[in-house]
Amino acid sequence: MTSTAPHSSTGIKVPLLDLQAQYAPLRTEVLKAVERVFDSQQFLLGSEVKALEEEVARYSQTRHAVGCTSGTDALLLALMALDIKAGDEVVTTPYSFFATASSIVRVGARPVFVDIEANTYNIDVDLIPYAITPRTRAIMPVHLYGQCAEMNELLLISKHYKLPIIEDAAQAIGAEDTQGRRAGAMGAIGCFSFYPTKNLGGAGDGGMLVTNDDALAERLRSLRVHGETVKYHHKFVGINGRLDAIQAAVLRVKLPHLDRWTEQRQANAATYDKLFADANLTDVITLPFARAGVRHIFNQYVIRVPEKRDGLREHLHLNNIGTEVYYPVPLHLQECFRSLGYKAGDFPEAERAAGETLALPVYPELTFAQQCYVVASIARFFEEARP
Repeated sequence: MTSTAPHSSTGIKVPLLDLQAQYAPLRTEVLKAVERVFDSQQFLLGSEVKALEEEVARYSQTRHAVGCTSGTDALLLALMALDIKAGDEVVTTPYSFFATASSIVRVGARPVFVDIEANTYNIDVDLIPYAITPRTRAIMPVHLYGQCAEMNELLLISKHYKLPIIEDAAQAIGAEDTQGRRAGAMGAIGCFSFYPTKNLGGAGDGGMLVTNDDALAERLRSLRVHGETVKYHHKFVGINGRLDAIQAAVLRVKLPHLDRWTEQRQANAATYDKLFADANLTDVITLPFARAGVRHIFNQYVIRVPEKRDGLREHLHLNNIGTEVYYPVPLHLQECFRSLGYKAGDFPEAERAAGETLALPVYPELTFAQQCYVVASIARFFEEARP
């Protein structure tokens, strides 16, 4: 039997994410930025949003960036800008946050799922051609957990079938592929989320679209304000998708720190790798895989636990260690997508990942002592689980 009682009297706590630790050294600067917005009384779009757009475009190596209300609305706006509509199909992954598929359904189109790679959890590009039909209008890969999907092959498929790529880069701002290209800059449109838990997180919801296409950028800017081109003159039917100036101001304070935070996440991931290897745990868990030559930004550090994943999670919870399961139910098995006709067993790698993966704390401010405590707690669980 596995003991789930806490064994530590050290008082160490390891939250999944510690936003207070990030905020404390930036507090004065963040409050000044917010005060600047209140003094201006420009709360939607305006100079703060424009400045953030320029900074994110430069950071992402694109010509344009268009701020919007959330990462979810970024996906929706991208689909609308590409005129994806009822009767169309978009090829995507079943192993992602809900918004990936829901945005497709919201424009009336059908998500067509393709299974994932077992090691990266990203869409298996070799399977994509088999999912393309005469109704396919776009491909939406997800750069999951901070690692780019295999974009070289995806771009070849895109060119061959003349299908635009919408990059769901919600978890991947600053990630790079093997060619040094930034997430979001490789397809027709890239979509970012600034949800507070992201590597670059705001003080609420926020999103951004990036593109190198001038016409798409102009269309996106119109679509986010109800399709206006001139005030009260609507060329398209858009949405209310404007970015708040307060969010932009906060994000502008944080953006200059992003590369340092990414390096700290990468260092924490490397520390975990060594600690797990030294503890001889790699026979009971699988460590995250990063392709050679990529820039993995580790939005999450996700291990695979083939046996007793849920028991391990409960054990860590009892020992004051935060974890999360991303994602316990693949999209093709969600109740609301039952009408799509998929069933259990259709995408075995996605289903296996849903049952075996576990995200551990990897935030930049994580200490070595906290990481040692996490690894020691996992080691103790498996030691006690032995018959």
